[in-house]
Amino acid sequence: MATIKPFKGLRPPKSIVKEVASRPYDVLNSHEARLEAESNEKSLYRIIKPEIDFEEQIDEHDPRVYERALQNFNKFQKKGWLVQDEQENYYVYAQTMNGKTQYGLVVCSHVDEYMSGKIKKHELTRKDKEEDRMLHVNINDANIEPVFFAYPDNKELGDIITRVISSPTEYDFITPDNVGHHFWIIDNDKDIRDITNIFVQIPYLYIADGHHRSAAAALVCAEKAKKNPNHTGNEEYNYFMSVCFPASQLNIIDYNRLVKDLNGLTPSEFINRLETSFIVEEKGSDIVRLNSLHTFSVYLDGKCYYLTAKENTYNDNDPIEGLDVTVSSKYILDDILDIKDLRTDKRIDFVGGIRGLKELKQRVDSGEMALAIVLHPVTMEQLMRIADSNNIMPPKTTWFEPKLRSGLVIHKLS
Repeated sequence: MATIKPFKGLRPPKSIVKEVASRPYDVLNSHEARLEAESNEKSLYRIIKPEIDFEEQIDEHDPRVYERALQNFNKFQKKGWLVQDEQENYYVYAQTMNGKTQYGLVVCSHVDEYMSGKIKKHELTRKDKEEDRMLHVNINDANIEPVFFAYPDNKELGDIITRVISSPTEYDFITPDNVGHHFWIIDNDKDIRDITNIFVQIPYLYIADGHHRSAAAALVCAEKAKKNPNHTGNEEYNYFMSVCFPASQLNIIDYNRLVKDLNGLTPSEFINRLETSFIVEEKGSDIVRLNSLHTFSVYLDGKCYYLTAKENTYNDNDPIEGLDVTVSSKYILDDILDIKDLRTDKRIDFVGGIRGLKELKQRVDSGEMALAIVLHPVTMEQLMRIADSNNIMPPKTTWFEPKLRSGLVIHKLS
């Protein structure tokens, strides 16, 4: 069962929503955030990446950076750039990309469900990133950005959403990446009760994006509960903001790898080593993404090679061993290139497929990287199967598009 509740959203007036809304904090670096925010003092980057208000050299984890986040958060509220709704609502947040729209419900989820495993994860988290998000949530006393959840399709929820979206939108705008963002308020008491009760029937929620934000919410709750002698488990800090989408509407794209060197091998020696585990075909100079399971491509030395994994390299009956990202990690990164830990090794970088194959080719051709590995994307079915079996995917396996826009609504913890 999923325990959720409505909340009094803190939101920008519709006249300035495009100025406030931003990409999530973790999909761009500080330099890119500076360029996107430029002279826009209303940009949410001032709160979620407040290092842009300082000199370029500042450490983004400097205590002054967190303090500036709070100063800017307070400033946004004082100036009326963020205004709190008077009653507790649910919200619908929809996104349109390439002609396809996905419809999410913005709710508050209970931390206990994350701790008990009813909110299922598929990735390991890093302590330093948990700590960073915990400090950010703690100092602002708010979830500035939501977690992205999937849930098994539910007709009753679909019917409510269909009815809600027949009314005029609260927000409706297109971002520079050509994604449409549409937002409705659910303030009808019956709809709110029905949504809450329907979620009780949903056995599990699945984290699509936001493992560190979920972990940080649990840490913040534990800290606040410890300081509250009258803690009941119903306080606002026990909940964190999430956007929940039907699993069938979501799109996972490829998450590719770049490697700095060939571990002392020449390109021809590396190709020879690949032939132990793969059928290898040279296919010219254009980097290509292949569309069938257990086939992927590598690009090095100005050439693209198609790889077909040999049958002894994967096990489709095992949720982890059947993943192409597992096959590539085991038989290329580990066996040949001696990259054992994808979370800590500095020789590897990860590029979401939304950035395109040109970036992979450019970074190899420039000499910055020696090798690109282009993988077949994981499916939602695979993700849910892995989460249901309490397994963990290799790092940097899933890249969801479109990304949620931050700043449409914020959840205050008190």
